[in-house]
Amino acid sequence: MSPDVYLAGPEVFYPDAREHGRRMQAVCTQAGFTGLFPLDAEIPATPAGQSLAIFQANRALIDRAHAVVANLRDFRGFEPDSGTVWEVSYALARGKPVVGYCPSPATIVERVQASPHGRLFDPQCTVEDFGMPLNLMLAHSLSAVAYGSETDFAGLRAALARLQALF
Repeated sequence: MSPDVYLAGPEVFYPDAREHGRRMQAVCTQAGFTGLFPLDAEIPATPAGQSLAIFQANRALIDRAHAVVANLRDFRGFEPDSGTVWEVSYALARGKPVVGYCPSPATIVERVQASPHGRLFDPQCTVEDFGMPLNLMLAHSLSAVAYGSETDFAGLRAALARLQALF
């Protein structure tokens, strides 16, 4: 029986989210895991109560999972998707291993400096500079961090390889 892995990340916001999730699940199967994609859950079609149903369904999938693999690429700024960070934190609180992946090991400072925006959203605040690609609280919480492109699932494959070493 292959371990269940919850696939956390901003992929649920992509235009082809369900198909993208199926491709991610196929990568998981090739690596010896069963991928649990957030959009697999049954959610009512009516808007009333939908957000609570999504929250409960995703939390139930994380509870069912043996581990979480999280796409922690920048999303709407220089930090990962906040929902993904919550899912990572919830899994950690439940004692599950979590492997995150990013497109590259570039630090937060390097990404901010390379940005065409060239400045912080609040110029009175500093950029965390501990030489890591993620906020220190997130980086030190993860079982492992892997790197690789999202377009060809290299990051997901690298994260699954790191996860295999934990089982």
